[in-house]
Amino acid sequence: MNNKFDALKDDDSGDHDQDQSSPKDIEKVKIEEDEKELNTSKKKMVVPGAGEHPLQYNYTFWYSRRTPGRPASTQSYEQNIKQIGSFASVEQFWRFYSHMIRPGDLTGHSDFHLFKEGIKPMWEDDANKMGGKWIIRLRKGLASRCWENLILAMLGEQFMVGEEICGAVVSVRFQEDIISIWNKTASDQATTARIRDTLRRVLNLPPNTIMEYKTHTDSIKAWEDFHGLVNASGGR
Repeated sequence: MNNKFDALKDDDSGDHDQDQSSPKDIEKVKIEEDEKELNTSKKKMVVPGAGEHPLQYNYTFWYSRRTPGRPASTQSYEQNIKQIGSFASVEQFWRFYSHMIRPGDLTGHSDFHLFKEGIKPMWEDDANKMGGKWIIRLRKGLASRCWENLILAMLGEQFMVGEEICGAVVSVRFQEDIISIWNKTASDQATTARIRDTLRRVLNLPPNTIMEYKTHTDSIKAWEDFHGLVNASGGR
C-alpha cells in the first residue's frame, strides 16, 4: 500500500553524471530509467486485499499546509502537497481514515484532498484542466461531519455522473472552512447540476446555503492576477 514516503523513493532518479558517457550509454541509462519508472508505477497500483470490498476506483489521500501571507513565488504548491496514501477497497479506506486527524481539529491554513488515483489535486492536471468545482463555505464546527459525508458519498458513487468526479477537498481556514468537489467537464451543465443537487442531499444543506461553481480556468486566471500583484508589490 502506498504511503507518504513513496514520493521520496525516486528523488535521485536521473541524477547521473553523464559527462563521460557515450550516446549509447546515455540511451541505455534512459531505457533503464523508463523501465524503472514503469515498474515503480506498477508497484504503486494498490489492489483490494483478499476478501475486501473493492471500490469502483482507486483513490489517494493528500495533505497540504502553507503559511498565509508568504509570496507565492517563494513556495511551490506542487512541492507543498504531500501524498498520504492510496487505497482500493472499503477496508483500506477505513484503515487510513481512522488514523487521520479530523478537519475540525486541524489548525491554520491546511487542506485534505481525496482524488482518484492518478489525478493530482491541481487545476493543471489533465483530468482537471477542463473542469471546475462546487464550493461550499462552512461556519466553524461543521467541516468534519460534512467532509466525512462528502467523501463517503463520493466513494459510494452516489453522484451518479459516470467518470466525471475527480476528487474532493476540505480547506481549513481561520474564519471559515471550505469544502469542494471537482469534476472533469465544467461545460456539462446537466452534470454540474446533478452534482449540486446530490451535494445538497448528502450534506443535508439548508435551502438557503450558498453554493458557487467555479471553473479551474477562472481559478487559474484569478491566481495569476493575484500572483502578478504580489510580485509587483513585493498562493494559492
